[in-house]
Amino acid sequence: MKVTVERAQLLKSLGHVHRVVERRNTIPILSNILLSAERDQLSFSATDLDMEIIDEGLAQIDIPGQITAPAHTLYEIVRKLPDGADVSLSFSGDDPRLVIQAGRSRFNLPVLPAGDFPVMSSDGLSGRIAVDTNELIRLIDKTRFAISTEETRYYLNGLYLHTVNDGGETKLRAVATDGHRLALAEMPAPEGAVGLPGVIVPRKTIAEARRLMESAGETVDLQVSPQKVRFEFGAAALTSKVIDGAFPDYMRVIPRDNAKILTLDNDLFAKAVDRVATISAEKSRSVKLAVEPGRITLTVRNMEAGQAGRLRRRSLRDWLQRPLPAGCLRPDRGSAGRVPLR
Repeated sequence: MKVTVERAQLLKSLGHVHRVVERRNTIPILSNILLSAERDQLSFSATDLDMEIIDEGLAQIDIPGQITAPAHTLYEIVRKLPDGADVSLSFSGDDPRLVIQAGRSRFNLPVLPAGDFPVMSSDGLSGRIAVDTNELIRLIDKTRFAISTEETRYYLNGLYLHTVNDGGETKLRAVATDGHRLALAEMPAPEGAVGLPGVIVPRKTIAEARRLMESAGETVDLQVSPQKVRFEFGAAALTSKVIDGAFPDYMRVIPRDNAKILTLDNDLFAKAVDRVATISAEKSRSVKLAVEPGRITLTVRNMEAGQAGRLRRRSLRDWLQRPLPAGCLRPDRGSAGRVPLR
């Protein structure tokens, strides 16, 4: 095998696939990336046996062939090469090493046979469904923070993608929960999504798919089966096993006919929560909300770090303007505290 490829194209493709490879592997071949050169295309494959990413790019193919090389080492080498360099990758059966050349730089990497590299089957997947990329990004960003990290309830370690009929309209819905909080987001179902089987997409797959969407086009092609899910982003494709389990009936825990509705300024509320959460415990990260007519008080108590409180700005100003009881002195108009006279 002998190919020549521009450094930027090589770095882009390696950046898409090398993150799948775990840095510590008991199976040596899983530490490698599969390079396949054919016609004018150089393709890259990486897998951890649960997920597989394939990407390809244009290259000058002098001698076609296949070989595997250490994923992270190859990526770091290409990343540190000068911009605009033409990178030559060559391998022959006489020398069991992959030779990388760029300018006056030369590297030799150990290889393993391409025939030993595992390939994930895509049998049973549904037809391609074109999903708007921005809408799919919104669904993931609005929900993935609630994905559980507890391995005991493995069926919560992913994002539940499924279609629902809501008032005669079919929607594609994403749901995640860790047992304490639940996030739900939905979008109008794309054409062909009716009857799509509901699947629990693993947390790692969601993270990799979200990263690949940054460089995707206007749509992402989605294929689903009861055992696998596949995302296609132009030249790149991600295939993953889904979590084998039943997602809980989340609709039972969503309050209905709740008349207690609070309308807040999103930016002010987010900043207030961020300030008081500074001293919250890492495990719970809880913030207490006390709601009164025209006022909301945010409080955090941490026995080790102290206490933090935040009033809504208008209520705080009103509080400062109230007359003080005898024996107290307001130190200045900008302070939120009261100091007793000595």
